[in-house]
Amino acid sequence: MKVGKLMKIMTYNIQHCRNYQSKKIEFDKIAAVIKAYDADVVGLNEVRGQGEAADYQAQAQILAKLTGYHYYFAKAIDVRGANPYGNAILSRYPILSAQTVMIPDPAVRMADNDDYETRCLLKAYIDVPGGLCACVTHFGLNPDEQENAVQTVLEQTEQKRCVLMGDFNVTPENPLLDALREKMTDTGELLAPGTCSYPSDAPDIKIDYMFVSKDLKAVSAEIPDVQESDHRPYVTVVEV
Repeated sequence: MKVGKLMKIMTYNIQHCRNYQSKKIEFDKIAAVIKAYDADVVGLNEVRGQGEAADYQAQAQILAKLTGYHYYFAKAIDVRGANPYGNAILSRYPILSAQTVMIPDPAVRMADNDDYETRCLLKAYIDVPGGLCACVTHFGLNPDEQENAVQTVLEQTEQKRCVLMGDFNVTPENPLLDALREKMTDTGELLAPGTCSYPSDAPDIKIDYMFVSKDLKAVSAEIPDVQESDHRPYVTVVEV
């Protein structure tokens, strides 16, 4: 039987490279995690871009330089003026094209809180034999935001050779995930029961996900005990 190429995919909420232990921004620590797990493609959440504030640097570019990877940064919002913030992707292989797809804000806010935040989906095409579409997103905290995010994801993800990853801010039993599981395979099925991703020092909830299109085979999945960020990374080996 012919076996396809194995690729290691990582999704990682890096909390703008703020080390969970030291509380300082430490790019080398996040880069070391990526290199330690030898990931081919890495989806990143909570990434800062170059902005007006001194602590808003081009984080995706810095991590790409430290790892030797290609990168693309997808801005979702500007924080306090011109300070970009959003998702990013790092790839060992060239990125043929990439785009930032905005997730619509709810027309009417259903929750009475200040947790609303405009979100986006990063969609990139990776230069591997046969091609690979990699989508990275970070859902909002409110159910109406999450509903819009799911709808955007369903519209944008490809039927074949596609990986979807990110911090979805929902737990596995949430019915919002049902439509995604109908279209794609939830690699969380390969995790040991009760495996969680947040908070990294004592994880008791799972809100980070990796889905693959039905034509791809997830060989393994793990959420290793890594505490550099407030989330643990999620690593999946996929046969493409």
